[in-house]
Amino acid sequence: MIYGALAGYPEGMAEEQHGISLAFDAADEYRPEPPPAPEIPAWKDGSTRVGIHTSIAGDISGALEIAHGLGANALQIFSSSPRMWSRGPARIADAEAARFRARRKELGLGPLVIHDNYLINLASPNPVLRTRSVQAFHQEIVRALALGADYLVAHPGSSRESDKNTAINSIAQGLKQATRSLKLGDLVILLENTAGQGTSVGSRFEELKGILDACPDLPLGICIDTAHTFAAGWDLRTVAGLESTLQAVDRTVGIDRVLVVHVNDSKTPFGSRVDRHEHIGKGKIGLEAFGMRASKCCVPDAATLVAGKPHFRCL
Repeated sequence: MIYGALAGYPEGMAEEQHGISLAFDAADEYRPEPPPAPEIPAWKDGSTRVGIHTSIAGDISGALEIAHGLGANALQIFSSSPRMWSRGPARIADAEAARFRARRKELGLGPLVIHDNYLINLASPNPVLRTRSVQAFHQEIVRALALGADYLVAHPGSSRESDKNTAINSIAQGLKQATRSLKLGDLVILLENTAGQGTSVGSRFEELKGILDACPDLPLGICIDTAHTFAAGWDLRTVAGLESTLQAVDRTVGIDRVLVVHVNDSKTPFGSRVDRHEHIGKGKIGLEAFGMRASKCCVPDAATLVAGKPHFRCL
């Protein structure tokens, strides 16, 4: 047992000072290696990206084969059933997600766009539905991250009996709640414009801007759907109408934030405010208008075109 001195040494010896001088050598200082620069996806090479919405039925990786087989270099998918509430977390198995990411890299497809569940309504004044919507959108983000998606497209929601400003604030808060505790990395959430049916939010570009402005810390962008735009009262059939539409987009949300364009014809007339898609060239917008838009290059340089309901291979 030791009392006031080291065992085996005379008392006081433990306090002896030994004069050892250590010279600082800068070469000995630990310097961690800087993290590697993030790898730039192959699809961000400046080329035109045109894709198609493909089915995930049977095997989610099969969607990649469908898009590649059609000659597309981008694609959009649902990550789960778009018209049903999941009865659980509905996560994608790690092995399945890894196989999907690897195959996508092999095929050089990108960007990968995921569209969220149609039942999600972040603007709902019903507390039960809104809570369920926030949880469902959270799971959409989790699945998008697992698959390595670049964009997650979301319909803003429907205000029901609430006024639009209240709905916009509710949507913004819902986005913040759904993304809480998640590291989004390179994933960008895109708000899609709507046709204006019922009390849906987003037929006016100012409404989309309101959501963007309320979420300055979230990676948000815009997806423009041509059928929705036409039904909402923007005439895409003429050069003047198209230019007017693009100017309105740029004045509000900013043309640089339009990262995906859903290319759809409309079953319903101009300004109908009814959301019904038609095969390209078979609807009220017409093939000539889509040809004009392509020839005039009237889409943002960075935008990806996704054909939702093509009549032919629009590549």
